[in-house]
Amino acid sequence: MDRLVIATRASDLALWQAYFVKDKIEKSFPNIKISLNKITSSGDKILDKPLALIGGKGHFTKELEDEMLAGNADIAVHSLKDIPTFMPEGLELGAITKREDQSDVFLSHKYKSFEQLPQNAVVGTTSLRRRMQVKSVRNDLRMKDLRGNVNTRLRKLGEGQYDAIILAYIGLERLNLLKDIPFVQKLPLDMMMPPMGQASLGIEIISKNNKIKEIVASLNDPQTALCSKLERDFVSSIGAGCSAPVSVNAKLSGKDITIKAMIGYPDGTHILKEKLSQHTNSADNLGKELARKMIEKGALEVLRDAEKIAFKDERVQRM
Repeated sequence: MDRLVIATRASDLALWQAYFVKDKIEKSFPNIKISLNKITSSGDKILDKPLALIGGKGHFTKELEDEMLAGNADIAVHSLKDIPTFMPEGLELGAITKREDQSDVFLSHKYKSFEQLPQNAVVGTTSLRRRMQVKSVRNDLRMKDLRGNVNTRLRKLGEGQYDAIILAYIGLERLNLLKDIPFVQKLPLDMMMPPMGQASLGIEIISKNNKIKEIVASLNDPQTALCSKLERDFVSSIGAGCSAPVSVNAKLSGKDITIKAMIGYPDGTHILKEKLSQHTNSADNLGKELARKMIEKGALEVLRDAEKIAFKDERVQRM
């Protein structure tokens, strides 16, 4: 194989990720010529509605998958957190890159920290997961939808449309965008638990192409892949989409692995939390076991009702 085409979204962060993968493959396989197939996804086009109201983050992956199935790309590079747990027939996850910093970060031009936000301050985020966790500790804050690429979101913050916004740290760090924000606070994971797969890249491939499997296998990080599998198993087992108010995080410590999860309403109420630990040698079903435990406590009912009330309070603002 002497040529390889990578499907990628056309946003700055997606291109950074695609070029990162391109460079890694070229170092291991210098004889392969790699090009990018840049695509504007429907998730990047529909900016007047929250993701949860247009079907979730699968809108960021579908067009890339269509290009692969049509034979116009060999692999697709995604943020792992954007990849739904159900994949189209003929495609599979070929590799998961090493997990980096999973933190969410508080950004503001007015206030030094999350704790210093005054009552009724306006906080921008589209994520139901972030809304749930923010409201669970500061019910007085006003949550406002925030769409657009990273630069657009930072511009809206600078224009004063928000008192603060919350984004994933790793994307801002990769694009060197933190330097221009006056107040930056990395939020602890026990306050803002990440979604499945945050801070890793997922390399999607065509299932029957064994040569491609061999190539992308060089990018796979086994420890991250194990943690990500448990997180994805959990989300799949409870039937939650990528945009649902669900946090889940698996972490290795020595020879043991612990997985934690949090589910609730976007308004910070009806919160369910659980965690399980197991030796890595017998942890293959730990994500599914955690899902069963939370389902017994009413997780399915909480998710069903959370979907009904999602963004209910903010719809008038966007008219």
